[in-house]
Amino acid sequence: MSKTAEQKLYSDKKLDTSVYKCPNCGGEAVFDATKQKMRCMYCDSLFDIETNEKVVEKDINELLSNAKVWKEAEVYQCKSCGAKEIISAQEVAHECAFCGTNNIVKIEEMAGLKPQGVVPFKVDDKHAEQVAQKWTRSKFYAPRSFKKSAKAENIKGVYNPVFTFDCDTRSTYEGRLGKNYTTYSHVNGKTVAHTHTNYFNVKGSHAMKFDDYLIQASSNITTDTLVKISPFSTNDAPKYTQDYLRGYAASTYNKDGQHCWKECQSWMKYDIEKQILKKYDYDVKDYLNINTTYINQTYKYLLVPVYVGHTTFKGKLYNFYVNGENGKITGKTPVSGWKVAFTVIGILAIIALIVAGIYILD
Repeated sequence: MSKTAEQKLYSDKKLDTSVYKCPNCGGEAVFDATKQKMRCMYCDSLFDIETNEKVVEKDINELLSNAKVWKEAEVYQCKSCGAKEIISAQEVAHECAFCGTNNIVKIEEMAGLKPQGVVPFKVDDKHAEQVAQKWTRSKFYAPRSFKKSAKAENIKGVYNPVFTFDCDTRSTYEGRLGKNYTTYSHVNGKTVAHTHTNYFNVKGSHAMKFDDYLIQASSNITTDTLVKISPFSTNDAPKYTQDYLRGYAASTYNKDGQHCWKECQSWMKYDIEKQILKKYDYDVKDYLNINTTYINQTYKYLLVPVYVGHTTFKGKLYNFYVNGENGKITGKTPVSGWKVAFTVIGILAIIALIVAGIYILD
């Protein structure tokens, strides 16, 4: 009996989970982001990673049928915040990168698709800590005690799963747009403005090419957050090897490739409409019907590098995120009530002085 696409997806045998041993001293080696090599944790010897091949785009029809399961590591879930992570098989102790607790348990869940490629970390954790400290110090309204919390032990490197999509689009459209104009009349000695709209029909065609359109595949980090710290060099990603993950964790996806492709199409439709509307001078859109054909659709399933920082302040968790490739950062910080209060008092005092000055001049 032939296997279904789903059965093929989850039928790959378990891959090697051995620790990378240093050939010089036998110690464990991890990926060094700054050197882009494997580094022995004991004798500091450096070794090249064997693969230099780049990821090849795959036809979107192969998204399920030819995929291999990623079983080089196990899936763990944090009982405190719910985050799911792929943790290296040789790693014994681990705390959640997203909330800092060690309340994590192994769950009986397939690790999912094996990544095609990896955008490696290029920024190490020390540099990520410096970026985070500079960022928190720049937040004027953040409490002083919070600003001291961006420490290396609170920052973990996590590979985040994404799908990227390429395709050519051909669209035809028709619609009705409007341009506003104003007339004036005089009523009881006053000038009154009246807004009117001239509507006109539009019709035409539009072609767009999309390259490496990135869609977030994990709920551990929001799409909005990932966009804020983008870009990632997904076009230059080398083929996946577990060596890049040694010393790091990885998030597992909870949106599969088919779901992400549908989400991608929605965003593409939004971009196509935006570009079509740029052709016209208008103020009002009555309607715009667009019919799009997608051609040469390909995809990649990649891991991109993100440092996740966490701080609990007055019982509430705050996360910040650093792009592990270029050092861009985003996140949320608490607000100091007394700093806001002093700012409001200062503004009110300035307004009072201005009003007093006007009164004296009068």
